Order: sequence, then structure tokens, then C-alpha cells
Amino acid sequence: MKPEEIAALSDDDKSWSLEELEATMLPGHASTKAGRDVIFSWLARYQEAKASGQNAINGTVGSLLEDSGELAVNPVVSTTLREQADLEMSAYAPLPGLPHFRTMVQELAMGDGLSVIQHHGIHTDAIITPGGTGALYMSARNLLKPGDAILLRELHWGPYNTIAKECGITTATWPLHGEESQVDEEALTSMLSQLMKDQDNVLSWLNDPAHNPTGMSLTSESRARVLEIFAEAATLNPDKGVTLFIDGAYAAYSKEHHGWGDTLSEFAKECIWPGNMLVCFGFSASKSHTLYGQRCGALVMLHPNGAFVDKLVEVMLHTGRGTWSGAARLPQATLHSIHSDVDKYVGWLRERDRLQQMLNKRRKLFNARCEKEGVPLLPSHDGYFAFLPHDTPEPVAQAAASRGLYVVPLKGGIRIGLCSIPTYNAERAAGILADAWRMSA
Repeated sequence: MKPEEIAALSDDDKSWSLEELEATMLPGHASTKAGRDVIFSWLARYQEAKASGQNAINGTVGSLLEDSGELAVNPVVSTTLREQADLEMSAYAPLPGLPHFRTMVQELAMGDGLSVIQHHGIHTDAIITPGGTGALYMSARNLLKPGDAILLRELHWGPYNTIAKECGITTATWPLHGEESQVDEEALTSMLSQLMKDQDNVLSWLNDPAHNPTGMSLTSESRARVLEIFAEAATLNPDKGVTLFIDGAYAAYSKEHHGWGDTLSEFAKECIWPGNMLVCFGFSASKSHTLYGQRCGALVMLHPNGAFVDKLVEVMLHTGRGTWSGAARLPQATLHSIHSDVDKYVGWLRERDRLQQMLNKRRKLFNARCEKEGVPLLPSHDGYFAFLPHDTPEPVAQAAASRGLYVVPLKGGIRIGLCSIPTYNAERAAGILADAWRMSA
């Protein structure tokens, strides 16, 4: 067919509707996808208000901002990154990650508990991933079958659902907390039992400490009880695979940076670790090292059988190779340079602590004003966020925005980004939220 003949036949193409194009060009599973995010839409509203001259407060984003409104960047990290040799900037990294990074990241995740865990016969390894999200994706692709359900808390980071959908799995939930304790033990036990009846493998993502979107952190007692419940479920169902994945993305800004390392070390000392139970830890350098855009994370795996851990590395490598090929070398080299140099490490730690203290001050001011105003926030202890439960959050967010506070309405309530609210505006933000909440009552 000649070009002019093709052109004549395609004249009508310009009149195709979006619906017709979607039906023709996209398979069914792709046409239902959407990429727009409610968080970024509310950030855009804040930016418009600020540009128009409004004395607006930004409580929308999930990045830590200085009181000036600028992105908080640890200068030791940015300086060390720029000091790296050309090789570290340009060369591929080994697919599992740089060997020294893989060793170091286990220590960053588990702290002093790592050596105790290993001493008591638990084998560990880590594989580099593009951010903490890469670790989540790897686990979902390989530890469940398509069509299985992953176990989440009722309130959770929205992209968990996106990752699950991309991996062809569904979701099941257990309550954020019990009526009289941090853990609804009956509900968690029941959900694990039900999932084991329906599928061969169970995988649960537990975002702790400094949970997104509430800022809640489990106590040592609660962590131990959760671990015991998973171990009991595995022991009672020896033909089922059980994985507890601890998403520690915000651990650097919690009171117990290595709380799960401590809990797992006690568990390794005192308990028989079921052979059909795997524990994973998702590490992210985004918050701890202010390297959001460098996409540096890791999947840390713990199990009593070393050969099985080696097999897991191979399995996860396959997924990484077929999805993102390899992860960036530069941030791995940067983190190793910092944590192998005493002066750099002390400098990084000093700045990390300053940022944590800034967050703590904002939270203290915000929580105190909310308590004074009777605003029923969910427990908020650490990290970036606070959360106000509400059945119809959109009108509350609209009312807050009309008074100059921009927050994010989510299913079940409103997420407040304390990470982005200047310290001097924390109390004012709580007052605005209180007024908006009362209007909706």
C-alpha cells in the first residue's frame, strides 16, 4: 500500500475518542490503571495558594523540609556523594549490590542485634533494590502466587495497593491497633488463619516504626507479640510458607532506630525459629540519608537455613534483572564511604539527629494543640506524619485549605505531613485543623 493510500485510510483516525483508543490500544488489565496521586494534587493546590500570596502551610508532602521550606539534605551525604570516584559514578554495580554495601546495610537495618541474631544460627543476607519500594516489589513477586492476598494493616501507605496490583495479588487487612493495646491479637491471628486456609503462602507488610500515615510506633512488647503470632501461625501450619516483611523506611527518625533488630535478637535467643518462617526487612536510604531521588534501598532476609537464604538471593536477583536490570552504584558507594569513616559517620549522625529533633519538636507542638482542642488524632509517636480519622475527609481538608492549611484526604481520614510543616507553624496548623474538624462534626 502506498503512503498516500494509508494517509487516505487514516483520515478518520483524528476523530477517534479516548474511549475508542483505550479499547483498541490497551489490554483490559492496563486500561484500568491510573497514575495520578491525591498527594500530588493537594501539593499542587498548596503551591497555587502560596504563589497567589496566601499565608499557606504545606502539610502534604512526604519529604522532610527545613523550616525555611527547602528540602532537608544531610550535607555529609551530599558532599560524600560528590567526592566519589568516576568509577563509582559511572560503572555498573554487581547485580546483588556492592559486597561491602550488602554487609553494611544489614547493620544499618538491625544495629547491634545483627551479630546476636547471627550468633544464634540465623543466616542473613541483603540485596540492593531501587529504594524501599523495590524491596516490597521483590517480595510480592516471589513470596506469593498471582491471585493471593497480601496482609496489610487497615491504614497503610497507598502505593502498597499499587504494588500489589502490579504483581497480580489482592489485599487483606488487620486493624491498626486493638481497643486496649497496640496489637489486635485476635484479629491478626484470625486473618493469618484464614489466609492459610485460602492459599499456600502468607506475606505481610508491616510498616514500623514511624508508621505512614499515622506516625505510630510499636513498643518492644508489641513487636515481640507480633513476631510470636507469626511464629505460632507458622508452627501450626508447617506446610505453609509465612513471611513477615518489616518496612523500616522511617526507622531513622524513630526513638528506637533498631528496635526490630533488638526484638529479633531476643527471639533468636529464646525461641525455635520455624523453618517455614522468613523475616525480611526493607531498608531505604531516602529518609535516613536524604537520598530520595537516588533510589537506594535493600531487601534484608533472615532465616535459619543458609542455603535457603542463598536461593532467595538468586530468586530476587532474577526479578531485579527482569524489572530494573541493576540498581545504581553511586549511592551504595556513598553510604559505604560514610559508614566506614569515623569523621563522616559522626557528621552524618549529628545532622540526622538534628533533623529528628526538629521533627520531634513539630510533633510535640502539634499533638499538644490537638489534645487541647479535643482533636482525636490517632497515636503519633515518630517520623513524618500524623493522622486524623474521619469518615468524610474531603470536606475537612477543603475547610482546612480555606484557612491556609493543606493536608491530604485519604480513605478513612486525613494525613498531616509534619515533615513539611515549619516548626513555627505547627501549633497554628493544629488550630486550623481543629476548626475544620469541628465544622464537619
